[in-house]
Amino acid sequence: MKSPRTLPALSFLLFSLPASAHTGLPLGEGFASGLAHPFLGLDHLLAMVMVGLWAAQQHGVWQRLLPPLMFVAAMAAGGLMGEAGVPLPQVETGIALSVLGLGLLTALAVRLPWRVGLLLIAVFALFHGHAHGTEMPMVALWRYMSGFILATASLHTLGFFATTALPDGRWVRAAGLLTAFAGGHMLLGM
Repeated sequence: MKSPRTLPALSFLLFSLPASAHTGLPLGEGFASGLAHPFLGLDHLLAMVMVGLWAAQQHGVWQRLLPPLMFVAAMAAGGLMGEAGVPLPQVETGIALSVLGLGLLTALAVRLPWRVGLLLIAVFALFHGHAHGTEMPMVALWRYMSGFILATASLHTLGFFATTALPDGRWVRAAGLLTAFAGGHMLLGM
């Protein structure tokens, strides 16, 4: 079933301000705060949904399963790096590039060699995790981290199963294209 409101509703991405969920201030101290964080920044939200959409475009069980798993694992590693104070240059630029790149991968339904795809996903995830980690409260490190990992996995799952709700690949590709535009807009706004 086609929804004539879908494309106009998603077009807000073209006219939005650059997204940055990274204020440097922790949002709270616990599971609920970690769970909410990925939903509060357009950059995280788009990238994580795109991982699921892009994974669903792949062929084969492992090619579909490994990108979201790799993202979650690398994001957790990046989170620990950020929390420990390990520097990662240009985090916001890396996040904006991940939104652009994941949007393009989805819009073009790119099928990369699996090792290349996983490496790219891991690099993107490190930036997202690092941003979370620098804001992660020390007091409730593991509760906060488990919340943002669960939220990330949920967004990947949402993206993956959206392909069944949008069986016409044009809608998935359009979502990827709009996400790529949003990523480009984020880069220009830096």
